[in-house]
Amino acid sequence: MSATDSSRGRLAGVVSVATTTVLVVAVALAVALALVPRVLGGGALTVLTGSMEPTISAGDMVVVRPVEAGDVRIGDVVTFQPVSDDPTLITHRVVGKQVGSSGTTFVTRGDANGADDAPIVADQIMGEVVYQVPYAGHLALWAGGNRQGIVVATGVALLAYATGMFLRPGRRAVVGDGQAASAAPAASCAPEQGVLS
Repeated sequence: MSATDSSRGRLAGVVSVATTTVLVVAVALAVALALVPRVLGGGALTVLTGSMEPTISAGDMVVVRPVEAGDVRIGDVVTFQPVSDDPTLITHRVVGKQVGSSGTTFVTRGDANGADDAPIVADQIMGEVVYQVPYAGHLALWAGGNRQGIVVATGVALLAYATGMFLRPGRRAVVGDGQAASAAPAASCAPEQGVLS
């Protein structure tokens, strides 16, 4: 085998590993930020400020699921509307809870903040944080309104990659007796020549 063939083989291996890594990360993100939130009946939200540092950083994404007010405990991290029926959302930790004749009120505070937020009522709580994905919010902000296109492009790339792996020349074929045989047999006079896998 020549040095050129050896270099090409190494380069192909590096490209294969890099491509596989990128696609695995893309699939993991799609599952963590699209599939799981949908199954939970919630959503994935981008964190824009550092008020929850060091627990949650600006640029992280949090996955939130609906929660009943009676299930919210002190120490839980919740996403809420600071003003009822306002689409603005804040994600902070519950640091106090009071049950009164008019219902339950909750006191929240960002882990990095020195003061409590104004008390909120159960209707303002949109959900509780289940988990976070560090740095994913930066990607979501970059994608902006193109998220759907990126998801479709990732799906197409995965299908193309799977097809390419299935049809690649060095793929081993299975013969009738269950033994693997090379799809491109080496010449008997030059045993060092063959297909690199």
